[in-house]
Amino acid sequence: MGEILKNKHIILGITGSIAAYKAAYLIRALVKKGAEVQVVITPAGKEFITPLTLSTLSSHPVISEFFSNRDGTWNSHVDLGLWADAMLIAPATASTIGKMANGIADNMLITTYLSCKAPVFVAPAMDLDMFAHPSTQQNLDRLRSFGNHIIEPTSGELASHLVGKGRMEEPDQIVAVLETYFSTQSQLEKKKIVITAGPTYEKIDPVRFIGNYSSGKMGFALAETCAQQGAEVTLIAGPVALKTNHPNIKRIDVESAEEMYQAAIKAFPESDAAILCAAVADYRPEVQASDKIKRETEGEMTLHLVPNKDIAASLGAIKRDNQILVGFALETNNETVHAIGKLKRKKLDFIVLNSLRDAGAGFRCDTNKITIIDKKGHETVYPLKSKQKVAEDIVNQLASSLK
Repeated sequence: MGEILKNKHIILGITGSIAAYKAAYLIRALVKKGAEVQVVITPAGKEFITPLTLSTLSSHPVISEFFSNRDGTWNSHVDLGLWADAMLIAPATASTIGKMANGIADNMLITTYLSCKAPVFVAPAMDLDMFAHPSTQQNLDRLRSFGNHIIEPTSGELASHLVGKGRMEEPDQIVAVLETYFSTQSQLEKKKIVITAGPTYEKIDPVRFIGNYSSGKMGFALAETCAQQGAEVTLIAGPVALKTNHPNIKRIDVESAEEMYQAAIKAFPESDAAILCAAVADYRPEVQASDKIKRETEGEMTLHLVPNKDIAASLGAIKRDNQILVGFALETNNETVHAIGKLKRKKLDFIVLNSLRDAGAGFRCDTNKITIIDKKGHETVYPLKSKQKVAEDIVNQLASSLK
């Protein structure tokens, strides 16, 4: 990725956090990659790192105030926003995040953010209780809904000497996030991607159903990641308690496997790729009672189950050569053998394998541990990560496949 950031225009916003010292390393790393960096710092930020240091490293005067002096000249946040290929706010304090989320334009950094047409990356830095507070999390969710990219902080010792989540991500990792974005963005820009997510419910009667434990978190993380990379996402979601944030996501809510099948069959022909992440029920009751079944009158109950349509196999059968089809395999034994068999049978381009035998993977978790297997049999094994990070790995593989 050595050339990815070459000649890119990066606005680096610095706020009043002890982590501001890391901005010096961040500028150096970006400049070394060939990027042009313009620093915008809040007044509080200057208490932690000097403009002279930042200007020396970036080779540009640091911008902090609206007016540079009293001769009528001023710094144009509009021009800055148009100049940038990306805006990175690192470190981002709880105060700045709150102002960004609510449009409180009381300093040069926020006005520049509000004028910026380029993608925005936010690297929070604060104490663990501040980061975990519902107001901070709500503001971060709101920034995500605007299409901003949140670079999650890490856990470790904080300025308070407490240990927890709130440390700004390290500069090299932040640079890697930018490189990954620009490398995949060109592949996914304006691509149409269908994603299925969550479980399906197969009705027994009006109040009972056959279902599974899928939360939909993995599929929704994939949808957000693809949308952030410029793709036009159609998210076909089973019954889940999740919301979408990015405006590039068109959400279709379904309940049964048949409804998901019909939505996928309709959307796939016009798409460039499909990621089939949903845990679709293999079977449904042959007969669905129109009224609630009463134990007192029915006694023992026997359900006769019939197979549902196979969405992956159906899409594989109509897939064009220029389309990419991605499947998932959640297994409990002989994982690789079963996954490769599914990949071949259903004409997938690659399959994402996870196992319920791995702690922290599978249903109802915020983490996942995957192996990606392509149609040539190449396996890439990933460590346990947050589902957001796993989504980025899968989308990177998708971007490579779309080249």
